[in-house]
Amino acid sequence: MKALVKAKKEIGLVLSEVDKPSIGPKDVLIRVKTTSICGTDLHIWNWDNWAQSAIKTPMTIGHEFMGVIDQIGSDVKGLNVGDRVSVESHIAGTRSRNAKAGKLHLDPDTVNLGVDRDGAFAEYVSVPETNVVPLPDSVGDELGAILDPFGNAVHATLSFDLVGEDVLITGAGPIGIMSAAIAQHIGARRVLLTDINNERLVLAQRVCNVETVNPTEQSIADKMSAMGLKEGFDVGLEMSGSELALKEMVENMIMGGKVALLGLPSNEISLDLSKVIFKALNIKAIYGREIFETWYKGLALLESGLDIKNIITHNFEYSDFEKAFALLNDGKAGKVVLHWS
Repeated sequence: MKALVKAKKEIGLVLSEVDKPSIGPKDVLIRVKTTSICGTDLHIWNWDNWAQSAIKTPMTIGHEFMGVIDQIGSDVKGLNVGDRVSVESHIAGTRSRNAKAGKLHLDPDTVNLGVDRDGAFAEYVSVPETNVVPLPDSVGDELGAILDPFGNAVHATLSFDLVGEDVLITGAGPIGIMSAAIAQHIGARRVLLTDINNERLVLAQRVCNVETVNPTEQSIADKMSAMGLKEGFDVGLEMSGSELALKEMVENMIMGGKVALLGLPSNEISLDLSKVIFKALNIKAIYGREIFETWYKGLALLESGLDIKNIITHNFEYSDFEKAFALLNDGKAGKVVLHWS
């Protein structure tokens, strides 16, 4: 079968012919239809320090996808050949305290699809049956490919009660934009989304009707005042991984405000914790999705009318993967979908 492989310890990927994966009694073989390129995939493409430490070559990468079940293991129950499905890409273990308590998203033995084991940028992928998520007919193939990052947005945004609250979101990448759309959909009073890339702010307006600002052109404090806020934002969602963005968020939070951190910094950052303490801020770190509550909530949001389809800006056949990665590396795309069948 065809697959996009990190074949060597260098920049780029190779479209290769690899063996079709086999499955065990509790596994499912999925014929991949659509995949989406994640920031993790960009790290692997660019072969940065993180990728060099995390990826063993050769490795078929990719973890955001949907497809159709092609084969099921002998012990698999509740799933059928032909089912349209997506997959939770974090494959949790069973031994840790958190895993035994049902907190699968906190299992330290988690194996990541497309990072620790061969992934979904291929015609077929094998996964454990427990990680398979059936898709309703209302979720199309393109949207089904981005449910993994959408789940990150759902996890972060639903970490706090947002009804009637004023929300600051720093970082208008796809997850930040989807978080803004979720916050608006579930009843936040005012939502401000920030980024230093104006093209991203334009894309945000195609997805949701929230306030936006480029902090290099207008300060968050001035924008907050123009929005009628006097004491600060109730909830902050930091999606950029930027040291400056985090500092500005702390400055503009209300006393006792709540902050979720999802953006990963490229390097170690400096933060004056005394400002966090004297504001009595509540900080929560977000990693992945709450398995599987986030999937339930996310699909429910989509079925209730949340519309995020415009976050998908480009579609390519998988053979045009180089064009897709170039667009993302140039910062000229939202979510990019590759079609496999």
